[in-house]
Amino acid sequence: MKPAVISAEPARTLVSPRSSVLVGLIGRSIQLSRTPAMHEAEGRAQGIAYVYRLIDADLMGDPAPSISELVRFVEYFGFSGFNVTFPYKQEILPLLDKLSDAARVVGAVNTVVLKDGLRFGHNTDCWGFAESFRRDMAGVSLDRVVQFGAGGAGAAVAYALIKLGVKELAIVDSQPERAERLADRLNTAANAAVRAATNIEAAVAAADGLVNTTPVGMAQCPGMPFPGDLLASHQWVAEIVYFPRETELLRHARRLGCRVLPGMGMAIGQATRAFELFTGRMTDMAAMARHFEAQA
Repeated sequence: MKPAVISAEPARTLVSPRSSVLVGLIGRSIQLSRTPAMHEAEGRAQGIAYVYRLIDADLMGDPAPSISELVRFVEYFGFSGFNVTFPYKQEILPLLDKLSDAARVVGAVNTVVLKDGLRFGHNTDCWGFAESFRRDMAGVSLDRVVQFGAGGAGAAVAYALIKLGVKELAIVDSQPERAERLADRLNTAANAAVRAATNIEAAVAAADGLVNTTPVGMAQCPGMPFPGDLLASHQWVAEIVYFPRETELLRHARRLGCRVLPGMGMAIGQATRAFELFTGRMTDMAAMARHFEAQA
């Protein structure tokens, strides 16, 4: 049975304001995540007994537990909710009872609220990327954009780009069929001009801007998602990888004179909205950004 859809209400209305919160992050190879420190610092600032734990499947034996086992684990120990990251953002969907509008369209979830025995799935990556882009990339051309990656994070960013007003979006993925499925879903649900692309050189040459939503550039996955000599100085570049803060792609783009958007903006934005969902209390990106910078 498909999860029901929950309306796109303000995040703080999903739960009553809480004075104590136990949440976590489910994923693999997540020990370098800055999310726990951001959440706990904001919890302290608001007088909440706030605990955020890393639930790293890579540290739980071989074979690693399944996502369903991990979800049962956090429910058993009374978690208020949890964030989800690679590689579970799409795999978790069948385990949820209700989805937000964004999570349904995107087909990926990064935040789950546990309430009254139900699992409510949200996608705060969409809002986080869009808000970061609006703040720091105002005025760039959105006529033609190429995005690398069609996984869970890529699906959220693609939806955000459409909402930002991108006219034509080309998606490149190491699994072309995955890019095709995402393009079909977005074209149907959002009435957008999205296509899967396999000719990287042509896609980059035609683009006003480029977005990397793949893991390439992370500390454990160095490099660039496409050959650097394809990039031109008139193009803008956005990244969602935030550790390291400046990826090889961003360094190369800066050297060329491209306008760039680092990945920490999306990380801060998604954490802001997730905090509101978990606690029922308001916060803002400025507060979360201060907590993020304190870890530098």
